[in-house]
Amino acid sequence: TAPPPDPPPSSGSATAGYRSAKYGPAEWFSSYHTILTRATAARHQASSIQRDSALLNRDTEADTLSIQAEGTRLLGERLQEIHGWRSELQRHIGQLLADTQTLQALKTRLEKALDATEAPYAIATDNLNCRTGRLGADLVRDSVEEELLKEVDLIRSIQALLKKTTAQVVTQIKTNREAKQILELDWSDKYQAYNFDNHCGRHCNKSTDTQHHPSSAAMQDQVCNPTSWTKFTQDNLSKALQEEQASCSLRLFVEQVLRDTAEDLRAQCSVVDRAFSQRCVELTEAKTHLEMKLTQQIGAQERNIVALQEAIHNKEAPLRVAQSRLYLRSLRPNVELCRDEAQLSLEAEVRQIDATVAYLQQQLGEARGSLSHLEESRMALEKEINRKTHSLFIERDKCMTHRKRYPAVSILLGY
Repeated sequence: TAPPPDPPPSSGSATAGYRSAKYGPAEWFSSYHTILTRATAARHQASSIQRDSALLNRDTEADTLSIQAEGTRLLGERLQEIHGWRSELQRHIGQLLADTQTLQALKTRLEKALDATEAPYAIATDNLNCRTGRLGADLVRDSVEEELLKEVDLIRSIQALLKKTTAQVVTQIKTNREAKQILELDWSDKYQAYNFDNHCGRHCNKSTDTQHHPSSAAMQDQVCNPTSWTKFTQDNLSKALQEEQASCSLRLFVEQVLRDTAEDLRAQCSVVDRAFSQRCVELTEAKTHLEMKLTQQIGAQERNIVALQEAIHNKEAPLRVAQSRLYLRSLRPNVELCRDEAQLSLEAEVRQIDATVAYLQQQLGEARGSLSHLEESRMALEKEINRKTHSLFIERDKCMTHRKRYPAVSILLGY
């Protein structure tokens, strides 16, 4: 519409003050029109912003819910991954614990087996010391002594092996405990992380325990990436697996060592026992032979002397008869004193009897001299018999009796 016409100008001083402070209608209309235009533009702008805001609200709500759902899903996957690694850690912790307990039991067996070797060592050294008490030629380095020395050397080598094996077991137990501690620390960290992530997964928009943490989204110091996180646990498990395999190998080795040492000790003990038995048989046979020699030689010679004395005595009567005949015939008178055949026979008889008696006397002297020598040798024989008796006492009554205390196989195995 066209603006209204301007009013006719007034005149006079009475209205001069009212006219000077007023806007004109054109100015009023222009101001009104400008304000209206601005209000309309602001309304249109507000409507546009409201439409854009509604659209943005719908879009961001969907995106936020989608991102939140994705985060919840990833937290669930992370929980499964942590649970898997934690279960694997728990399995190896249990295996290391079982291996360590087994090694501790083997360590106890090794210590008992080492203590059990003290008895065989004491027996063998005591046998050697006792056998130094043998007398004369019986103090011989025979097969028994050779086997006893072998037994002492064997026991010393076995003791050294058992001590070395025990040290290996102690070292492996320490290594197992260290590996187990590393796994337990890793398991403990994953346990806490699992609880935190599980709690995170339970958070929702309606949760009442959530609050603002503006700085929580910032990168933390010393944060690892998934690759290094996985490698850390894999390295721990790999180290644990190495110790488990080492424990298994060591366990088999210790079992074999205990079996071999027990078998070797018992085998050598049997060899020594057989040598002792054979030596006792030899000593008994030698003693019996000496006793028989002693009895047979002296007895035979004594019987020979008695026989010679009896033979000499038996020659006296024939000698008296022959000599009496010769004496009576020497009393024949005159020419009757003839050396006839009877005289010659009597003389020959006397000579023969005298020669026989002389030879028997000689034999009797030799027999008595022989008996004297036999008596002297009898002392040597009796001394040797006493020596053999003493040796038998040492071998059978002292050494072999002491060896009956030799430990059984179960004790040598450490049970």
